[in-house]
Amino acid sequence: MRHNNAFNCVCDAVENILNQQEAVEDEKCPTSCYSNLLNPVKSLGDTIPFILLNEKGESFKAFGHVGGECFETNFFRVEKIHHCCATLRLLLPIDCHGHVAHKICDVKELVKARNCVEVDLSCFCAIQCLSPRLLVD
Repeated sequence: MRHNNAFNCVCDAVENILNQQEAVEDEKCPTSCYSNLLNPVKSLGDTIPFILLNEKGESFKAFGHVGGECFETNFFRVEKIHHCCATLRLLLPIDCHGHVAHKICDVKELVKARNCVEVDLSCFCAIQCLSPRLLVD
């Protein structure tokens, strides 16, 4: 089911996340529903990780390091957005043993990967924002 791009709550949420991340990079934080997630700037970094869900409640997955040490992830960071199409950076899920986590609930931390994926945000019905504290550098 395709959604009208004139109003899409997932698209709006990702745009707000990007604005918040860019505000941190500019060292200013505009008021938004996400404003508390990245304050204080020094301790929480510049990323609001999130999971996207389809209309069946299934999480979107992408693959990183294909052709090398391949991994699958449900975790993303928005890099840029144009209309309702976004470039998302894959976040590598790590478990408590320092290995790639294979189940969402086993994830203890996230690491920015070098891989990105282009997505049409109007294809998703829900977004779940996660704590910026999950991300490690």
